[in-house]
Amino acid sequence: MRLPPFKGSFTQQEPIPEAAIAAATNVMRTGRLHRYNTVDGEVPETVALEREYARWQGAPYCLAVASGGQAMQIALRAAGVTDSDKVLTNAFTLAPVPGAIAGVGAEPVLVEITEDLVIDLQDFREKAQASGAKFLVLSNMRGHLCDMDALSALADELGIVVIEDCAHTMGAAWRGQKSGNFGLAGCFSTQTYKHINSGEGGFITSSDPVFMARATILSGSYMLFDRHGAGPDPDIYADIKLDTPNLSARMDNLRAAILRPQLVGLDRAIARWNELYAAVESALHGYPSIRLPVRPEPEFYVGSSIQFLMPDIDEAMARAFMRSTAERGVELKWFGDREPVAFTSAHTSWRFVPPHSLPHTDRILSGLFDMRLPLTFSVADCMLIAAHIVDAATELMADA
Repeated sequence: MRLPPFKGSFTQQEPIPEAAIAAATNVMRTGRLHRYNTVDGEVPETVALEREYARWQGAPYCLAVASGGQAMQIALRAAGVTDSDKVLTNAFTLAPVPGAIAGVGAEPVLVEITEDLVIDLQDFREKAQASGAKFLVLSNMRGHLCDMDALSALADELGIVVIEDCAHTMGAAWRGQKSGNFGLAGCFSTQTYKHINSGEGGFITSSDPVFMARATILSGSYMLFDRHGAGPDPDIYADIKLDTPNLSARMDNLRAAILRPQLVGLDRAIARWNELYAAVESALHGYPSIRLPVRPEPEFYVGSSIQFLMPDIDEAMARAFMRSTAERGVELKWFGDREPVAFTSAHTSWRFVPPHSLPHTDRILSGLFDMRLPLTFSVADCMLIAAHIVDAATELMADA
């Protein structure tokens, strides 16, 4: 008996909470949307959000900015990256990550990945030594954490400064330590498809006061750097305020107002995402043509998307599989496509990056599929979606 098609939307987020709508309406009534436009006695929404996010993240400092991409570019500049530098990053990521590196004038150096979709630490060592790079943007792509103990030890050994791209790991942890707290800085996104939603937006967190002072001036604080909720002591800015350019990448009070109530509910949302992830994972587990990345025991992940590999298929089979799942109402992304599609692309289409030979990554991406799990789905929805994936895979392999 053929399964009923899935009718849900893979891009439909939950509505913004009523408390956030009320807070946003209040900001609009005041007219004071700019983060530094305040009246006496008022705590601006951005200031409150920075304090609350720093506390939730377990970091001394937090800076709210206009986007996750701006968070990465500002973090790279504040870390001291210049246009003469090479910066390492894992090859399985999205274009804004190498784009942030190129955006500050540096050269991305792409590192191979493993079949569990994380950075290959041996290739990291070899690329660092061969290139002389002293910076790594570690992309925790699609919510997968590598062995953070081993990565941190290797970075220390090689003298590599680590900046974490945590766009997909807000709330994830390794041995209880939250993603974003392992290097000099963590960069987060609040774009619509991330874990809290303000359309666009982002955070930088750090425990380094000099770094955060530079980042704050870069974000566009002018001389108002003391009007931040989780910033360093004003004395830190003595020279930094005069030596650092202004990039005007601030978050505004409207977006901060929308985010604060969502942050309150984020831990509950993570538990719901992981319930959906577990439903799909259990249904796909053990199917012979599908391999799921192994989640190591020390990792606490946020399952807002799921990835699986079909290692034995070629390009024609991958395209046939995509057509079959689409006909069933299941929206997958395929990282083996030579052409970029919507938000999905691979290193071969990033012409702003020098060409790389990445045979292991290319082999993995050729059979890698990815699927969002929005909180508008139920567990029953996820079970139906997984059943369609298995049926489509079964038909594909039967015809091979």
